[in-house]
Amino acid sequence: MNFDNLFATTYYGNTLSDWSISILIIIGSIFIGKILYWFMSKTVKRITHKTKGKFDDIIIDMIEEPLVVIITVMGFWFGLNRLHFSEGLDSFILHSLHAAIIINVTWMIARLFDALIEQYVVPMAQKSDTDLDDMILPVIRKAVRAMIWILGIIVALNNAGIQIAPLIAGLGIGGLALAMAAKDTVANFFGGFTIFTDKPFKVGDRVKIGDFDGIIYEVGLRSSRMRTLEGRMVTIPNAKIADSMIENVSEEPSRKIVNTLGLVYDVTAEQIQQAMKLLEDIATANGDLEEKVIIGFSGFGDSALEITFIYYIKSGADIMGTRTQINLEVLKQFTAHELDFAYPTQMIYTKEV
Repeated sequence: MNFDNLFATTYYGNTLSDWSISILIIIGSIFIGKILYWFMSKTVKRITHKTKGKFDDIIIDMIEEPLVVIITVMGFWFGLNRLHFSEGLDSFILHSLHAAIIINVTWMIARLFDALIEQYVVPMAQKSDTDLDDMILPVIRKAVRAMIWILGIIVALNNAGIQIAPLIAGLGIGGLALAMAAKDTVANFFGGFTIFTDKPFKVGDRVKIGDFDGIIYEVGLRSSRMRTLEGRMVTIPNAKIADSMIENVSEEPSRKIVNTLGLVYDVTAEQIQQAMKLLEDIATANGDLEEKVIIGFSGFGDSALEITFIYYIKSGADIMGTRTQINLEVLKQFTAHELDFAYPTQMIYTKEV
């Protein structure tokens, strides 16, 4: 067999020798990429780990895989570029390789951006006193990453020979139709932005929104999730939250408690004064109450002499536990001093004719 004639034989416009060399170039580029990846993982990373800063570690970790892909793509470029195809196929291959390189560079930039945010910006946000940056940072992070990919895809399409202007114009018309169809989603997005900026509540706060009362579990771009006091998870659209009256129970400086105590009409004025003094002493002795206490003989009810007892439970105290202590102490003291509570009664007078 004449090998010279064999390698000189033309297949699809190229000799077998040209095909062999191109395939060897492509295989060689893949092999070089593998060696480079191994070298960076075993040697370069070991060197960067010894340095004080983390920036070089991030750079190496984020570019090693895209760099291998670039070397492989370049191998395909050089391998296929030396072959002769039809004009249309040559153009297609060239544009495809251009687009592949740009997409790979975009991938590398997106990875690098995400790693820098995770390493430097996220710890700073976690250490800050405000929770706004913790809520808005994921939104900004996703938006910037999306912009990087959108720009990369646009440039890749342009280098692939696709006319971008008609595409963008078409997307503009389609975007208008999509915006009309997704107006509720857009409203929820801006509602979420309002929550991030106005900060009516934060994750972990107990709030009342409309008919719902519970603890904020998560604040998202489209909706927020609340676990009600009954233990149920409720998802509320952000647009509804932005348009609703929001009562942040967790932000109250103290809990106001209003009690109306009714004594029987048989008690004397001195006993009314004694009852008010007992209430004042009970409030003063409880460490979970604020100093401001309002006590007064408020009126003559249908079946009782009414004493209004208003006190304020300190923020962070056990609301139900404190109320229970106060009520038990009132019951004990009033019973010990023979101050009888009234209950609804009705007297009927009859007249003989």
